[in-house]
Amino acid sequence: MIMDAVKLTKRESEIAELFAWGASKKDIANRLFISERTVENHARNIYVKIGCQKVNELSAWWFCTKFHISFDLSPLKRKLLTWLMLAVMMPTIINHDNVVMRFRTQSRTTRVQRSRRESEDGTAGFQII
Repeated sequence: MIMDAVKLTKRESEIAELFAWGASKKDIANRLFISERTVENHARNIYVKIGCQKVNELSAWWFCTKFHISFDLSPLKRKLLTWLMLAVMMPTIINHDNVVMRFRTQSRTTRVQRSRRESEDGTAGFQII
């Protein structure tokens, strides 16, 4: 079966895209105003049509078909494409200068802010605010 020739219904395409972007069954059901059981049924139909068994495979299939990436790329081309995508995503990954995290402890919430400044011993420091 040629993977590009697979035809999904409009609803199956919506659900496949949401799965590809990492949404859970519950998220998809809430977003599309359908039950989780209906999402499961559509997912099962999608898996049969594209010939996969896991959501990771579905995600890879969706991105390859959406962005017209050949399923028959040589290992060298795959590696180059991976590095290109990593280079595109790197500014987003690195641009987390001051991340605020919340930790719930017994009866109070402690806010911790990570800073890029290094402490005296050379390790990245955390500030409790």
